[in-house]
Amino acid sequence: MWVPQLSEFNQPVYLSIADALARDIGSGLLNDGDRLPTLRELAVTLNVTPGTISRAYSEAQRRGLVQGEVGRGTYVLARPPLASPEGSSAPSLSLGQSDVLDLSIIKPYSETLEYWLRGALVGMAHSSDFGRALDYAPDGGHPAHREAGAQWLRHSLSDVHWQQVVLTAGAQHGLTVAISALSNAGDLLLCESLTYPGIISVAHGLERRLRGVAMDEQGMIPEALREQCLREKPALLVCVASCQNPTTAIMSPQRRAQIAAIAEEFDFLIIDDDIYGFLATDPSIKPLSSYAPQRSVYLTSLSKAIMPALRVGYLYSPPKLLSRLSSMVRSSVWMPSPLTAQLASNVIVEGLDRKLVQTQRSEAAVRQAIAREVFAGLEIRTQPHSYHLWLTLPEPWTGDEFATLARANGVLVMSGSQFQVERGVSSRCVRVVLMSPTTRDELRFALTQLASLIEADPRRYR
Repeated sequence: MWVPQLSEFNQPVYLSIADALARDIGSGLLNDGDRLPTLRELAVTLNVTPGTISRAYSEAQRRGLVQGEVGRGTYVLARPPLASPEGSSAPSLSLGQSDVLDLSIIKPYSETLEYWLRGALVGMAHSSDFGRALDYAPDGGHPAHREAGAQWLRHSLSDVHWQQVVLTAGAQHGLTVAISALSNAGDLLLCESLTYPGIISVAHGLERRLRGVAMDEQGMIPEALREQCLREKPALLVCVASCQNPTTAIMSPQRRAQIAAIAEEFDFLIIDDDIYGFLATDPSIKPLSSYAPQRSVYLTSLSKAIMPALRVGYLYSPPKLLSRLSSMVRSSVWMPSPLTAQLASNVIVEGLDRKLVQTQRSEAAVRQAIAREVFAGLEIRTQPHSYHLWLTLPEPWTGDEFATLARANGVLVMSGSQFQVERGVSSRCVRVVLMSPTTRDELRFALTQLASLIEADPRRYR
């Protein structure tokens, strides 16, 4: 019976099995038409689940290595693709259907998600609580779903009460709900001078006036916020205090306290967007909203920590604002999908959320190390577990022209100008996302492409 020798321990087991299969076909150990072990036989031998073996065989079939026949088993194909020579260190790129490598969208590493969430879906279907996922939900969400949300929030906030949790259809929807419910058309909103486009589009779409507050390596500068408030009273401050997008800045506890004190002094509300809080290096740093709990709405979701398609967000609000937020959820989408909320709740209650978070943090740390190696000598700002980094290009590059050239060479990044609240001086920065490529080899290839382009003179391409 064929037994694969697994040598790669930094990737899912099913990929290691598929790689071993390709290696053994290429070396002649496996020949045309050889029958592979059954799922159960190989699962017992390797001490894994039959589902893992099924994924491995499916991956091998996708690569054109094997073919399965119902009732007969899985066989090595007659004409397998060429394999790399034994011991070759050349990276194997799996570019899928796209001709570009996308380093522009922040999302979690996806390779292990399908395996884990498939089980969660099956478990949900057999759950005795499945019925509540098929009907209308009360305002704010089902109490059980809100309690699960509170359990997720307790990793960051202490003393969370489920009655103060409001479910949303993801963080972007939560941001829209909070701004709509807590301000009016024409009101002034403040945020970091560099912020993610989602804030900019929501503010302008809702006819709010958006102004950026100057930043440094810790994020928003309290003195600059005070100066803005002296000129005009804001209705809301939207702030990303941990692993800020795009700069990756993390506010110190002292600065968070200063921001909260200014909110108290000038009587405005805070939307504490903590969607990346789980990536912060120091878990003892409390969210910004914990410094001003009676005038803050805490916002987070599962899309970055667990899976983009799990469109469930959580708003945690002081009691006096709850009805306004719940009413706005009802006005905008009537209710977030109870089916999705039930799946999210199962993931949280069963503890799968913490396993997946740890997987993401570990993978991000490895990919950050790759980026530091490839971008050695360049000016970057990042955090040990961040999904992205903020790269300052050497002169005379601009972010816009570099992003255009990178796209032409098969790599997508976002220019710093797209994060500017108020367009002014041309940006020399780009945001580079590290978690999107399927493999680390793909990431290294894409980063190497970027590094080689940076070394060129941009005037050659004008």
